[in-house]
Amino acid sequence: MKIAMIGTGYVGLVSGVCFSDFGHDVVCVDKLPEKIAMLERGEVPIFEPGLDSLMARNVDAGRLRFTTDLARAVDGAEAVFIAVGTPTRRGDGHADLTYVMAAAEEVAQALTGYAVIVTKSTVPVGTNRKVRQVVATANPEARFDVASNPEFLREGAAIEDFMKPDRVVVGVQSQRAAEVMADIYRPLYLRDFPILTTDLESAEMIKYAANAFLATKISFINEIAALCERVGADVKEVARGIGLDGRIGNKFLHAGPGYGGSCFPKDTSALARIGQDHAVPQSIVETVIRVNEGVKARMIEKLRDLCDDSFNGKTVAVLGVTFKPNTDDMREAPSLTIIPAMVGGGARVRVVDPQGRREGEGLLPGVTWCNDPYLAAQDADLLVILTEWNEFRALDLQRLASRMAHPRLADLRNIYSEKDARRAGFDAYTGVGR
Repeated sequence: MKIAMIGTGYVGLVSGVCFSDFGHDVVCVDKLPEKIAMLERGEVPIFEPGLDSLMARNVDAGRLRFTTDLARAVDGAEAVFIAVGTPTRRGDGHADLTYVMAAAEEVAQALTGYAVIVTKSTVPVGTNRKVRQVVATANPEARFDVASNPEFLREGAAIEDFMKPDRVVVGVQSQRAAEVMADIYRPLYLRDFPILTTDLESAEMIKYAANAFLATKISFINEIAALCERVGADVKEVARGIGLDGRIGNKFLHAGPGYGGSCFPKDTSALARIGQDHAVPQSIVETVIRVNEGVKARMIEKLRDLCDDSFNGKTVAVLGVTFKPNTDDMREAPSLTIIPAMVGGGARVRVVDPQGRREGEGLLPGVTWCNDPYLAAQDADLLVILTEWNEFRALDLQRLASRMAHPRLADLRNIYSEKDARRAGFDAYTGVGR
């Protein structure tokens, strides 16, 4: 099947590459010539483990191509996926659909035969019906259906998630569209992965509800963590105890500095606005958003306490700035709130991150980038673990402590215990919820 993928951002590129690995003929489209040139050279503009080799394999097989020519990509395509950005709109919290509607209009003008226009971007309920209107207005002769196919990819594990999904959600209006989508995902259906076919609105809502629920689990355990600190409980043990309940599960019950990334902040904000617009306030989601902001503020106070109530003149080494490990994504990362607070308070901040420097240099002015945790810790007054990269899970704590002017550790991911830190020579330690 010929597929056009409009947009080569995180979702579009991963999806396009994986569809080509299913055996489909995929053309990925982007307006940026420099980005297409990079992809044609075999260079991947994002960090996602395994994506470069998978892309190269399918390019070599002739199943995957890249272009800036949308019309040529859409010509003859049986399915056209829209995978462009839907950032939070300034001022009101809504998802900005400008890029989605612009892509829909371009696709409409390029259609030469029947195609299913599939929205892969995360969009508010009702968007796919608007896409239908845009296409029909731009090209009254067009023969098409629309479909909603939200993505559920975890950065750092996106290929695994695409190839072995918990479920694939498809929203359609016609049997013909359902059949096209079934053909696209046939390799997964044959391996018994769940394919849920529903109406457009339900598919759109599933995406928002899923992300809001996961964000709720994170904010919930972070509130429990704050209470654990007051009553003397250990949030890791509490999380394990409740996570063993099959009705709850252990995923997303890890206390830390709050959630970030491209999805949770944007999608919780959009869902809250959707609820307000329809006079059905999403009180739990609104609280989740407030709690997450409060968690970041609480982390800053923790660090300030370890610096004798002032960052001024202190040297701080920070390990990890991306919002999670195994990605170079800095969007809404807790580091973007916590590090500027320290720099603004007069601290000299050194940063180590395996993949975060490319984006981080522009987002975190005033810091010094280092390639080695032990170099960053030299003569430092505080060491902060902010992202739980594997590289930071087996550090020589004694070596780190011996290099520091004042050996103090703030482990905001609870990788190490206070006992381990004290034994290694740290004079002060703080975790989250312990």
